[in-house]
Amino acid sequence: MKYCKRCSMPDTRPGIWFNDEGVCCACLHYDKRKEIDWDKRMEEFKALCDKYRGMNGPNGYDCAIAVSGGKDSHFQVYMLKEVMGMNPILFSVEDNFPMTEAGKHNLKNISEAFGCTIISIKPDIKAQKTLMRYFFEKYGKPTWYIDRLIYTFPLHMALKFNTPLLVYGENVSYEYGGVDDVETYSAKSQIENGVAVGISEEELAKTGVSLKDLSLVQAPTKEELDRLDPMYLSYFVDWNSFRNYELAKSRGFHDLTHEWDRKHHVENFDQIDSRAYLVHSWLKYPKFGHAAATDYSARMVRYGMITRDEAKQMIKERDGNLDPLSVRDFCEFCGYSESEFWKIIDGFYNRDLFKKNNEGKWVLKEPIWEQD
Repeated sequence: MKYCKRCSMPDTRPGIWFNDEGVCCACLHYDKRKEIDWDKRMEEFKALCDKYRGMNGPNGYDCAIAVSGGKDSHFQVYMLKEVMGMNPILFSVEDNFPMTEAGKHNLKNISEAFGCTIISIKPDIKAQKTLMRYFFEKYGKPTWYIDRLIYTFPLHMALKFNTPLLVYGENVSYEYGGVDDVETYSAKSQIENGVAVGISEEELAKTGVSLKDLSLVQAPTKEELDRLDPMYLSYFVDWNSFRNYELAKSRGFHDLTHEWDRKHHVENFDQIDSRAYLVHSWLKYPKFGHAAATDYSARMVRYGMITRDEAKQMIKERDGNLDPLSVRDFCEFCGYSESEFWKIIDGFYNRDLFKKNNEGKWVLKEPIWEQD
């Protein structure tokens, strides 16, 4: 494994690339922010909002926002409703895992704090459990069904409510490195994101779940998608996860303080809705050798909050240690014993990146804390 010379991101992140000096594209893109005329970008944002403002009448919804209730969702709603004066409707996908107290509070708070209607979907529990087991065991992607709905449900609903301007937060591939590494406001290609790329009907049929129960995971047709104008807010504003967090807190957002100290995270405010869901995001670790601690420490280095050496220590202490409460909730929902769970996990460790130590624990062959 090779690591960015500036932050803590490895070259195993899908889609990331490094320049000749060994600096990752996420850091290079962050450097480009200094050259951006953010006032001009804000004028472009205003013009885009003006295009759609009041399109469904003086009291109708004129834009839509895909939300989870998290810190970024709070920031998106703040920008569209209070800064731009739009009348957004919010679309949310709630999985069926037990929610944290913070997660329960935040989804309600985003409606109360900003005065917005939220339309949420809770998917078929039977289908979710069946698909989770199938995609976990075959691909190590247990939340594919939920993640796919997060991408497709807002598209379907934006069409139904005639709100072409559909707002997302950051362009993950551009901001942090990924397969769709293009600086653009348009989120039209997001449906092909590797996290939730479509699965063929033939394979879905093998899961035992009826295709009639999966209509919402199918993307709208190309003709329908052409009627929408999905956008990334991060194109128009100087996106910063910690600044979004501070704004969200000022409007009533709750983090996990006093509720849960997650063993594999270095912060307490991102992806905090449920414990079981985090098994999915942690599965990057056995496959690619990095997880949430790497992701956030890299951002913190770019933001100038910590040094690269401090990031190394965070990663060493946290990255590989999937929190036991996440495991417990996941197993209870899916019907696994914990020994069955870990046996499945064991099969996903990338032998090119990992080896077992004398205690039988998987360890990285080339960890960042042993690099220059």
